[in-house]
Amino acid sequence: MANNNLPRRIIKETQRLLSEPAPGISASPSEENMRYFNVMILGPTQSPYEGGVFKLELFLPEEYPMAAPKVRFLTKIYHPNIDKCSLEGYA
Repeated sequence: MANNNLPRRIIKETQRLLSEPAPGISASPSEENMRYFNVMILGPTQSPYEGGVFKLELFLPEEYPMAAPKVRFLTKIYHPNIDKCSLEGYA
């Protein structure tokens, strides 16, 4: 994993994410920009999303952790907490 002058916190969190992945979620940093992650989430069992595979982009802004990560769904999805802006680009 190339450092690219990343803050120590992002390096540590990325290493932990890769060594201890959450069940049903995979995330890997881009080789070109270590603040950009490709994410895949499997739909939870016993939910309307069961069997679904959802692809997302996640970006850690320069101000992270004081500013929230930016997330964009690449897979079309309906959820009351996700609006059209979330589907078209970073909010």
